[in-house]
Amino acid sequence: MKKTLFLLLFSVIISACSTNDDNDLNNPNLIDLNFRLQLNLDFPEYNDLQFPGNSFVTYNEGIRGVVVYNINNSQYTAFELSDPNHPPSNCSAMTVEGVTATCNCEDANSYNIITGELLEGEGEYAMKPYRIERRGNMIEVYN
Repeated sequence: MKKTLFLLLFSVIISACSTNDDNDLNNPNLIDLNFRLQLNLDFPEYNDLQFPGNSFVTYNEGIRGVVVYNINNSQYTAFELSDPNHPPSNCSAMTVEGVTATCNCEDANSYNIITGELLEGEGEYAMKPYRIERRGNMIEVYN
């Protein structure tokens, strides 16, 4: 009887722990685009990315743009600049100031560009992350 109870309890605990993050990754508002953005840190327009605490924003890639942030010269983040809690529209493109990206829609959702988490506003989704690698003086952002 004790073994059965133990196995039942163990199976309930194991099934309660889930690594399924489909809700975070399968955002119905944002499509998955295939793109590859290469930033050469030798070029003046990307020079700020050589120093921790700086970011680079482009509105020419991704859905509504991409922000790249230098955490400590060995860690970088890259996120989509379309508010993940709105379908893409004229107001859903976010602007970046410091480490905060803010949506231009009525709710003015704000997100942290280091972690992607929602800081202010309403919604269930965090910012869409992109993959990022640094090789020498090249930073490559891709999906």
